[in-house]
Amino acid sequence: MAIDVSAQRVIPVPPEQVAAYAMDWRHDDEWTQGIRSAELTREADGGGFGVGAEVTRTAYFLGRRIDYVLRVAAHDPPRLLDMVSVAGPMPMHVTYTFNPHPSGTTARIRVQGGGGGFYRMAAPLMARQVRTSIGRDLRDLELRLTGTK
Repeated sequence: MAIDVSAQRVIPVPPEQVAAYAMDWRHDDEWTQGIRSAELTREADGGGFGVGAEVTRTAYFLGRRIDYVLRVAAHDPPRLLDMVSVAGPMPMHVTYTFNPHPSGTTARIRVQGGGGGFYRMAAPLMARQVRTSIGRDLRDLELRLTGTK
């Protein structure tokens, strides 16, 4: 993969609460940078959201509209949500983890992506932008959950 970046933040809220909000695709546009809309376009085999479910996101990144579909590869609330792109402009792998911390929850987002051509050449710029974005995502997640500024 051309990029592999992560960010983490301690959020002063229990993991179950953090994960319940962050793993719910209906909140994606509230705390995830650039996401304008998210829609559950395929339910998990057992119904609802879980392994095999697909969420279609519309986002803006570096001034461009990007439509992509993430399929849930692993779903182990409140600890893990792992998703891979199955449609979109580039291969992408997004992992959210939520682990207990003495002050609440260590929330971590890891994004791997890219490939050949343009994405390989743009990898250094994209990595910086993605790292900044996911850092802001975690900040905004905390703000949503705590109501603090």
